[in-house]
Amino acid sequence: MPQNRTSRVIALADVTASSRGRGSLEGAKRLLSFGNIGAVYVWIVIIAVFWIWLPDTFPTLETVRGILNNNAVTGLVALSLVVPLCTRMFDLSVTANVGLCNMFIAYLLAETHWAIAVCVGMTLLLAIVLGLLNVFVVVILKIDSIIATLATAALMAAATTMISNDEPINTERLAGSFERIAGGTALGVTLPVFYLLAAAALIWFLLEHTATGRRLYATGFNSTAARLAGVKTRPLQALSLMISALTAGIAGIVLTSRVGAGSPGIGPPYLLIGFAAVFLGATQLKAGRFNAWGTIIAVLLLGTGTEGLSLAAAPVWASNVFTGVVLIASLAVTGVQRTRIRRGARRDPAPAQPAPPPDRTAGPAQQAA
Repeated sequence: MPQNRTSRVIALADVTASSRGRGSLEGAKRLLSFGNIGAVYVWIVIIAVFWIWLPDTFPTLETVRGILNNNAVTGLVALSLVVPLCTRMFDLSVTANVGLCNMFIAYLLAETHWAIAVCVGMTLLLAIVLGLLNVFVVVILKIDSIIATLATAALMAAATTMISNDEPINTERLAGSFERIAGGTALGVTLPVFYLLAAAALIWFLLEHTATGRRLYATGFNSTAARLAGVKTRPLQALSLMISALTAGIAGIVLTSRVGAGSPGIGPPYLLIGFAAVFLGATQLKAGRFNAWGTIIAVLLLGTGTEGLSLAAAPVWASNVFTGVVLIASLAVTGVQRTRIRRGARRDPAPAQPAPPPDRTAGPAQQAA
């Protein structure tokens, strides 16, 4: 009898270990599936193409550093879009915010004798004010976010032109200590790369590991249901717009330090690549959900293509064509993958529910009944 009991225990342990092994294997397959990290496989193909095409210039450490350094600001702009989109709100004013903060801090450094820290603080305060403007128009006045932020972007563009008189601002104070904000290096890359990683980590923690993050996602999935469940959706929408504005303001400061000037038209070109990265990133890791690390993968993928085309001396318009084609292709392939998964789920029968255990306190007749 003890021997039989021991045999059953060993058999049960074997089954449990086998189930865990299968679970780990299934988890690994799911993690590495095209539907989960399709952009990574596309990224590998792009690297291989440029490696073969440009064997002397592309596969170098300098190219890797260039991709990271040149796309840090793009990544910050893309991250500024993630949180509002989680609540199903489009903030089209982020790049106008970047441009205005770029011009504002350049103006302060050129026209005042304030310390650099004060100028940076005033620019961040401006970004907060711009966020409050969006909150007032979108959340309080309840105007559609696309139309509202398009209107506030026009106001920001007007303020940029008013400050600059449509001319760039250059001053010696944009060099030296201020230049080190973006020009300083660590571990072979410039500091904006670390700003990007820090911002991604903070947004990831907010969305994935806090109750506020779960409520932000719930607001985006179904704001009415979330409100009926007791979620305060309007404060969450306001929070998302404030995070977006502040992140865009930081991107504007870093961009000014990088280029060493205030330029009236420096912000708007980031709009296309920023939205492309965040939507492509939404197909990765958390398929169907906007997320920070998926956005970083998308930024690096698009940056790799742009860097390769630049090394190949391709026409200026080629990078926009590349961005559009990669975005459409990735979204299409991921959409097909999701459709197959949904069809497979419909074909699989629902697992049978186990019968409840008999009531030991009832009599035999009641148990049979």
